[in-house]
Parts: sequence; C-alpha cells; structure tokens
Amino acid sequence: PDTPSIPGLAESGYFTNETIFNITEAPRRLLVIGGGPLGCEMAQAFCRFGVHTIIVQERPLFLPREERDAAQILADSFARDGMEIRLNCKAVAVRAENGEKLVDLVSDDYRSTVAVDAILTGTGRVPNVDELNLEAAGVAYDNTIGVHVDDFLRTDNHRIYAAGDACLPDKFNHTADASARMAIRNALQSGHERLSELVIPWCTYTDPEIAHVGMYVRQALEHEIPVKTFTVPMHDVDRAITDDDEMGFVKIHVREGTDQILGATIVARHAGEMINEITLAMVAGVGLSTVARTIHSYGTQAEGIKLAADAYERTRTAAATGSRSES
Repeated sequence: PDTPSIPGLAESGYFTNETIFNITEAPRRLLVIGGGPLGCEMAQAFCRFGVHTIIVQERPLFLPREERDAAQILADSFARDGMEIRLNCKAVAVRAENGEKLVDLVSDDYRSTVAVDAILTGTGRVPNVDELNLEAAGVAYDNTIGVHVDDFLRTDNHRIYAAGDACLPDKFNHTADASARMAIRNALQSGHERLSELVIPWCTYTDPEIAHVGMYVRQALEHEIPVKTFTVPMHDVDRAITDDDEMGFVKIHVREGTDQILGATIVARHAGEMINEITLAMVAGVGLSTVARTIHSYGTQAEGIKLAADAYERTRTAAATGSRSES
C-alpha cells in the first residue's frame, strides 16, 4: 500500500486496505485519505456501518481517471450517505493527543483541524520490488512503475518475464491473472501476445458501481479518432426504476460513422456485471448494431445497454432515410 509522506502519520498510527480488515470494532470517527477507488470503496463502506466518515481528496473530484459525470454521481451518493467530503483538500500533519488523532487539513489557504479515532490511507498501491536484487539479473525497474517490461511482458533480460502488479499500471486482480497467463504463453509456448492488445474492464465497487472498458472520449480525441457517444440514463430502464436504482447511466462510445465500439462507462448498481457484455463485444469485434439485434431479457438493468444500442440504430435509420429522401 502507498503511504502518504505526512508528518506524524506513522507515529500516530494508521490503517491501509490490508490492515483495516483486522479490526474487531468500528471506530467512531474515521478519516480516509484519498479519493481513488480504494479510498472511495472503504469510505462508503464504513459510512454505511454507521462510522462518522471524513474523506479527503486533493483533487476537485473523486476517481480522477473516470468520466466527470460518473464521479459527480458518486459524490452525490456520498453526500446522501452523510459522509463529510473534503475536496481540493490535503492532510499536512497528524498528531496524537488524549487518545485521538488530530489531523491538520489545508484547502487553498484555509487551514483546519479534525479529530478522529482512526485514519485509513487509500491512495493506491506501489510495486514492491526493491529487495529482489534485480540488478544481478540485468532487469531494469524503478520504485514508481516497478519492473520494466516490453509489450510481450519481457524484461531487459529477455529470458525473464514479469506480470501483474509488479510491472503494470493497472493493478487489478483480473489484469494480473490475464498478464500472468500471457507471460506463460509467451515465455514457454512461443506465444507472441501483446499487452497493448488486451481489452481490460475495471469497476469501482461503490454504490452505485462505476465500471469502464476501452477508450474515454478524451483519449479518442487525443488519437484524432472521431467518436459518437450514446447515453441512456438509468431512470429510463424499467428494472432500475423498480429497484429504486435510478442513479447512473450507460454510455457507449463508437467510432463515428461505424458501429465499432471504442469504449463504455456504466454507472449502476450492477455496473461491474454489465460491463462484461461490452468487453466481450469489443474482444469479439461485435459492433453496436449486433448488440441492438441481440434480444436482452426484459426486467434486467442490462437492458440499458440494449437501449443505448437501439439509440445507435435510430441514427442509422435516420441517416438512411435522409439519404433516400435526398436521392
């Protein structure tokens, strides 16, 4: 676990995502440092256990990697849960006094102090490779990225491969598993599989969940790829209405002028389950037109994907009708 270099934090004591599960009694007041996936998941869980939870995030929104509207929905959910939210805020010092921890916070030029019973650092994870003596094997690494690998997961010593959190920026269980299988095939079975060709979904397990796969619009624009987005709010999905889970949306990006799926973001109670359909379509080269023609069982939240695909089909129909009218 990444540990922020905050004066007094180590002396005062803190939990990480590894040690927090050893506690046998919930703290009355908890400060969570970090608004990434780890911090958000743990903060909401403890808040719903009845712990007075304060979450501190240096940036203006949670989950900086995700779509801004997705992060805003999560912030609204946190507020409804009663969580104390401190955005654009940084913990700068910690001290223990009279059985509690006093944490100094700075937001712009405003300085304040909060008293809590426990601190949880949720600022992510870092590779733990320093003591492997990799220099002896001619394997390059650093303390930020970890082991350096090429697109085939080979290190600088081409007889040595690496996989998982030790070398990848995406530190997910399923990414570690997929890369380990790739490394084995490339190293032992004369494979030529490329890391860059993996289609990797991920999910932040808050309520609602936020899941993503493929490109974001900003990435498509950076690569000068024209993109068209089809969005269906969950309040248009009958099952979401029935479940009272109307927060969120299904958002699917396609290459403009085609039905090629470039990426998707889903914000919903079961987004982590739903994103797998989009991931399969992308891996199999299935376009959004085929998704639209696929019958989805009625009464599921995944019908939101079908509605987004239907929206794409309507634009094709309108374009075809317009072409016939012009001719």
